[in-house]
Amino acid sequence: MAAVATMIVLAAVVGTASAAEDDGGKLRHGFYEQSCPRAEQIVRHYMEQQVPHAPSVAATLLRTHFHDCFVRGCDASVLLNGTNGNEAEKDSAPNASLRGFAFLDRVKALVEQECPGVVSCADVLALAARDAVGVIGGPFWRVPTGRRDGRVSLKQEALDQIPGPTMNFTDLLTSFQSKGLELPDLVWLSGAHTIGIAHCDSFSERLYNFTGRGGSSDADPSLNPVYAANLRRTKCATPTDNTTIVEMDPGSFLTFDLGYYRGLLKSRGLFQSDHALLSDAAARADVESVASGPPEVFFQLFARSMVRLGMVDVKTGGEGEIRRHCAVVNS
Repeated sequence: MAAVATMIVLAAVVGTASAAEDDGGKLRHGFYEQSCPRAEQIVRHYMEQQVPHAPSVAATLLRTHFHDCFVRGCDASVLLNGTNGNEAEKDSAPNASLRGFAFLDRVKALVEQECPGVVSCADVLALAARDAVGVIGGPFWRVPTGRRDGRVSLKQEALDQIPGPTMNFTDLLTSFQSKGLELPDLVWLSGAHTIGIAHCDSFSERLYNFTGRGGSSDADPSLNPVYAANLRRTKCATPTDNTTIVEMDPGSFLTFDLGYYRGLLKSRGLFQSDHALLSDAAARADVESVASGPPEVFFQLFARSMVRLGMVDVKTGGEGEIRRHCAVVNS
């Protein structure tokens, strides 16, 4: 009975979040009910089949969706290959570790087989991210659909617009607000790091060269010293390591839970941008509140912010196109 009640509350929260956006007439639930009624079922079924065998793909799909929406809006521009010597978003440093492109191509191919030229890559990505999170035990949210695919993808725009791991709170909030998102969205979407991984070079300055002096004694004082020493000893043994992967929520990085927030409060946030959440009073209060509560509350808040993220600068109607293959624009 408690589980049923939680689902009802979650549906109510997410419904409220999306209703205001739907009033704008951009996206709507069930957009493909007539044109491709099995589209969402096909995506969900593929996720249910494949993600249990590769659960880390959930984090990759979630991150890909986030990075896509922060550059030119949620238009699948992150999936495009570079052309004629021009590098695309996926060629940029922030996207260098994304690895779900072939996975998404297979999902798109199944949808194309069912309904050629109907369902956008942007919608496939938004649905796949949602369903993958659900398969590993995370929240479910209703995804309004009707996005169109962009035709432009530029490496420099990804470098300029995707929030970086060394950002302070002011820069993070400014970045989110530039996309129509707010402080709560910053706090709750950061919670995706509960299933995240990172390469050592994305935070090595916190371990070896925080002030520029260099060496293991020059660690970020805001990082738990025992945790930092353990990272240097067992993971990032040199300042130049750019291949070793570290769990952002050690011990439960394949589980969608509160471990990320609880780690933050122990000064174990891996990125400077993680720890930055504690430097703002309102953000810190949100972190403390959710960390001490049941996971269902976090699920509700995360789901609401995911709906808002999926609305960022979407292309609809006659804008863009419906790509047949996600990596290339239609000829």
